Amino acid sequence: MEGKLKSNYSRMIVYGVLLGDLVILNLLLFITYSISNGFLSSEVSYLQFHLIMSICYLVSGAKDRVVLYHRKARAYQIMANVAINIFITSIISGVVFLSSGRVKIISDEFIIFLGTSLMAIFIYRVVLMKIIKYWRRKGRNTNHCVIVGASSNCVELYNELTEDASSGYRVYGYFAEKPSDRYPETCKYLGKPGETIAWLKENTYINNLYCALPSIERDTIIPIIDYCENHLVRFYSLPNLHNYLHNRVSLSSIGNVPVLSLRNNPLNEIQNRFIKRTFDIVFSGLFLCTLFPIIFVIVAIITKITMPGPIFFKQKRNGLNDEEFYCYKFRSMKVNSDADKVQATKDDPRKTKWGNIMRKTSIDELPQFINVFKGEMSVVGPRPHMLKHTEEYSKLIDKYMVRHFVKPGVTGWSQVTGFRGETKELKDMEGRIRGDIWYIEHWTFWLDLYIIFKTVANAVHGEKNAY
Repeated sequence: MEGKLKSNYSRMIVYGVLLGDLVILNLLLFITYSISNGFLSSEVSYLQFHLIMSICYLVSGAKDRVVLYHRKARAYQIMANVAINIFITSIISGVVFLSSGRVKIISDEFIIFLGTSLMAIFIYRVVLMKIIKYWRRKGRNTNHCVIVGASSNCVELYNELTEDASSGYRVYGYFAEKPSDRYPETCKYLGKPGETIAWLKENTYINNLYCALPSIERDTIIPIIDYCENHLVRFYSLPNLHNYLHNRVSLSSIGNVPVLSLRNNPLNEIQNRFIKRTFDIVFSGLFLCTLFPIIFVIVAIITKITMPGPIFFKQKRNGLNDEEFYCYKFRSMKVNSDADKVQATKDDPRKTKWGNIMRKTSIDELPQFINVFKGEMSVVGPRPHMLKHTEEYSKLIDKYMVRHFVKPGVTGWSQVTGFRGETKELKDMEGRIRGDIWYIEHWTFWLDLYIIFKTVANAVHGEKNAY
């Protein structure tokens, strides 16, 4: 909300944060090549290197990810944004320096520099956030607000604005046709909506007004808007969607027409898709070129010894936008006619002892990195389901098909939060779908890294639902 309507104060914070980021970045860069054997050729001066790195950092979109001044900013959001900044900076600078051949960009020193930069900038931004929140708790940089309306979303807004004193909001009360018992006693009744302008004229310190009157009240709303526009009061309209929507929505526009999307999907933004696809290519490419050949040889030998048939198992599954693709796995079962219809169960007679070991350790899933490299899957995302399951469950579970708005993954949020394996009852699949939709709406690069870490940890310890 306030991110799109930055005040001069907010812009000052953004530019101040970026200046601090660049100071930290260049200081760490200077320290790194001062104590290292050097990774610059004689053809590149220190000044050129500092300038190129600074430009790469600014081009990475760092300005758009300064969120610490937001009233509801959290430390994990700051960490995620700093991680994205450093990741994109490393990609851009890597392309620039590798193409010139004048800098040893793939070196221990440069990797250490990126890691220390991430942590230092994160700590710097969190400290700044704490200072800003302290400043607001002392009554500085406060937004003085009133609410016009008494619908359920007005009350929810009041609670959001006042639950944390450090967010910097002070709500003086609300206007409605009559006092409402929906509001807590701490929220003062100020009068009828038609009395709003007269009250604002007497209380000129108000700088934010939130209006939830229905459009039929246009004769009351338009004068309030005109007054706010002419007296430096920010006017916000609150659409009352609670009658038919109970999830978060996102606002965009097509030309001058405002459009509400049913759910927030960060991967609709091209820069986020670029980050995710770049990571998928790098991660899967490194794995396929290093560990996978060794694993393949071991699996192939043991599979051929323990059971007849092919080493790989491929099965049609539903992917992005419900498009079908062949998903690859190491074969863990005897060749059977039910492979495309029946899920594996705990004591499934189709499994071999070696197949059971592969499933317990998730080794059977590793060929899916081929799907990732091809672009059919992602490292992290909702697990792809068999065609038969998609056909059946899409009729039984509300919003089941939402999971196909993103690419399926080798691992996913549902899998690391207890919904891996056989879905014995409908509620098990419903839990998995809820987790998939939560992941789609809350995607961050940092969340993907956390899921990968949890997946590896679970594989090491073993999972009771992996069978």
